[in-house]
Amino acid sequence: MESNDLRSRGNYLRLTMSRLAVLPDERRPRFQLIPFERINLSTAPNYLVKGLVPRVGLTVIWGPPKSGKSFFTLDLLAHVAAGWHFRKLRVQQGPIVYFVLEGDEGFKARIEAFRKQHLTVDHERIPLYYVAARLDLVKDVAALIAAIGAQMRPEEVPAAVAIDTLNRSLGGSESSDQDMSAYVRAADSIRDAFRCAVVVVHHCGIDASRPRGHSSLTGAVDSQIAIKRDGANNIVAELEWMKDGPQGEVIVSRLEPIQVGIDDDGDPITSCVLTPIEGGSAPKASSRPLAPRTRRALEALTESLLDHGRIPPSFLGLPGSVSSAVEAERWREELFRRGVLDDQAKNPRKPFFDIKDQLADRRLIAERDGWVWLVTP
Repeated sequence: MESNDLRSRGNYLRLTMSRLAVLPDERRPRFQLIPFERINLSTAPNYLVKGLVPRVGLTVIWGPPKSGKSFFTLDLLAHVAAGWHFRKLRVQQGPIVYFVLEGDEGFKARIEAFRKQHLTVDHERIPLYYVAARLDLVKDVAALIAAIGAQMRPEEVPAAVAIDTLNRSLGGSESSDQDMSAYVRAADSIRDAFRCAVVVVHHCGIDASRPRGHSSLTGAVDSQIAIKRDGANNIVAELEWMKDGPQGEVIVSRLEPIQVGIDDDGDPITSCVLTPIEGGSAPKASSRPLAPRTRRALEALTESLLDHGRIPPSFLGLPGSVSSAVEAERWREELFRRGVLDDQAKNPRKPFFDIKDQLADRRLIAERDGWVWLVTP
């Protein structure tokens, strides 16, 4: 009886599927099951910038103030609009829509600097659009999508929509789980409407070790790029996280001043262009010996990892090469226990941040979301 029942159910399902196969698209079920044997590998490019920015998905480019993150983002996406390799990385050429919510006039000067640096007078059209209107992404996302669809050329679909910055486009609190989740959903709506990349420029947290605000943003990204200045004042961009690819790509650039025009008073108008550092890699860590207290702190971290380290939770989005990390607070407590730090000091947290910064600058440790690990050579 049971076998006959299963055969009957199987026949019913096959009949139902055969009927669904001839239905018009609008009447087919939303959730369609694809059999194993029909799941085929696609060889189509899945990148906007190969090894750096996925073709479809959310990319966050973050860093402290004056780190050069907006210069880097504009230069990156202008190369995509032009269809040029970016630092020898292939791109998928396409139109860019760039929301400038901080430094409107400065952005215009940067565009002019890009023109002077890279383009001839009779250059081909660069499909990069700029928007300077105020934006609350959660409330305005439907209007934003409609405006892009209505104003771009009929044959154009944006390859990327950039929002510079998150803070200026968020109506709520960066620290709120609810507000940040709503922001991510709005970014997903843009992604789904155009099957494009959404690139968000964002600030760092208080200790400069992670993007500011609720960690749900980091959990949602497909790619995350950190921007900082090194000791030579170069702009260092490091791919911290890629959902479907390797991490660790480092791109080093410098800002070169350039005159872009003359103002009405007869004075020069200047901006900067991003130029690559020869070799394209970060400078080597200093060979100077560590200060005694910093060396003892590093030894304490190593032992804390042996005693308490574990594979970090997946939501942290740590690079795949990290096999063990420890909570920064646990490391800090160990430094107090060993007398490396004085818990009676007037500001006991500052020396700890100083030690972390010194070790991070030497590329000996890394930190994210309150977890610390050793950087392997």
